[in-house]
Amino acid sequence: MTDSPDAPIIEITDLDAGYLRNGKVAPAVQGVSLRVRPGEIVALVGESGSGKSTTAHALVGLLPDTGRVTGGSIRVAGVDVASATEKVVRSLRGSTVGLIPQDPMVGLNPTQRIGDQVAEAVRLRGVPRQRVADEVIGVLRKAGLDDPQHRVEHYPHELSGGQRQRVLIAIALAGEPEVIIADEPTSALDVTVQARILDHLETLVRDSGTALVIITHDLAVAADRADRVVVMRHGRVVETGTTAKILDDSENSYTRRLVASAPTLAHGGQLRPRVPAPDPAEEPVAPIIELEAVTKHFDARRGGRVLALDGVSLRVTPGRTHAVVGESGSGKTTALRIAMGLTKPTSGAVRFDGVDIAGLSWRRSRPLRRRFQLVHQNPFASLDPRFTVRESVLEPLVSFRVGTRADRRARAAELLDQVALPRTFLDRLPAELSGGQRQRVAIARALVLQPEVVLLDEPVSALDAQVQEQILDLLTELQQRLGLTYLFVSHDLAVVAGIAHTVSVFDNGRVVESGATATVFREPASDYTQRLLAAIPGRRRFDRTERAFS
Repeated sequence: MTDSPDAPIIEITDLDAGYLRNGKVAPAVQGVSLRVRPGEIVALVGESGSGKSTTAHALVGLLPDTGRVTGGSIRVAGVDVASATEKVVRSLRGSTVGLIPQDPMVGLNPTQRIGDQVAEAVRLRGVPRQRVADEVIGVLRKAGLDDPQHRVEHYPHELSGGQRQRVLIAIALAGEPEVIIADEPTSALDVTVQARILDHLETLVRDSGTALVIITHDLAVAADRADRVVVMRHGRVVETGTTAKILDDSENSYTRRLVASAPTLAHGGQLRPRVPAPDPAEEPVAPIIELEAVTKHFDARRGGRVLALDGVSLRVTPGRTHAVVGESGSGKTTALRIAMGLTKPTSGAVRFDGVDIAGLSWRRSRPLRRRFQLVHQNPFASLDPRFTVRESVLEPLVSFRVGTRADRRARAAELLDQVALPRTFLDRLPAELSGGQRQRVAIARALVLQPEVVLLDEPVSALDAQVQEQILDLLTELQQRLGLTYLFVSHDLAVVAGIAHTVSVFDNGRVVESGATATVFREPASDYTQRLLAAIPGRRRFDRTERAFS
């Protein structure tokens, strides 16, 4: 426990940490100092690989086996974590400090029901056995998980990415800790749920005095929530100060670039679609991807069926980007999987370049698969941990027997250049990369076959704003140069505004609104679309300013 209400709950002084590589410690964090007081919200922001997550994991003694703290001190509630025994550090987890990890599939046990995993955290708080079940449902509800009475029986693979993230948040809240370390806590969540989760975490801080450290690449999230912002780059703190100071009067050029890269912050809280709307006078073009009245049911765990898609129709025009947006569980990813033939619809037609792919055999569909590629949502699960970056990128070329060995190696190096990764990463394993770096490798792998269509499932959700901008610019440039078509699934409307010509808004498996992105975002006809737009991170700050001067 802290000695006084004003004493820091977290006190890091001159922290040096890194990872063993070839017998030496490669530095990841150098000279980092940070103090967080009870009831304070502090945001650590910076690009992927800046040392944010290393700092967070060092705080709770959860660096990987290759991680080393080589200098400085880390004190949590008065305990020096860097020099404490594992038993002492373990006693701090849950009750004193709670961690919300970035990756829900790594943070959850795939063999246990989620109710059992949350219950373990509840029991550590000393809750009587007869009250544990009610506490579990209550904390899942607080974390924003829908229908918690039934979700407790599910396994992690039966939930969406956003739902799994909410379970991790519930586990962190279950111990009622003095400080919560949230490592990219909402990167997998749609904007409305993101707002509810952050509202809850903020209320917890204000009401109970719990401190909150938000590790995020999204400066707009920090702008809305944080009392103070700490900006990191290349493992060092480059600037720290109040949120207003950092956003409005920064002294550091890197910080100013971060602000300029956040769309809502750069444009006064407004979205400005930068892709021109299709010209209505253009001759109609046959779609390369078409879903017509598609319905999809899944079998429920206890009998019956769950309706995932209900009469969905959408058209993706060659050479354009069509975005699908909506809350977690709205059917976005199911529609994408059906569009590329990975999931069969219950009814309706699915056509790729005029060919109905719903009933094709593997042999007949394989030639088509070279023409479209998928970028997965989760960079941690989409790369084989045993493959080097080079092997991961080259895997599609090997599978389709494209090019000589020399051609493939040259192509791998070229793709890393395009996704803004150093060529020295070619021989690294996924465990040696940050989440954002892994996602860039996944994007490179999808582009290696030069497909006509790329289907992207939350492709930049793990990337910081500057790298997001680079990737979106890359995708736009490739589209213009090669005539690529994109079906782009995202919960981030600011990202969609930067790349999509047209958009379909999904709600509970139905399309509630569709049209040119600029028109839908400027003049939303649906109440649901209006709620999505109102919840975009970065707008809250400007709303407060407007109210202050009204």
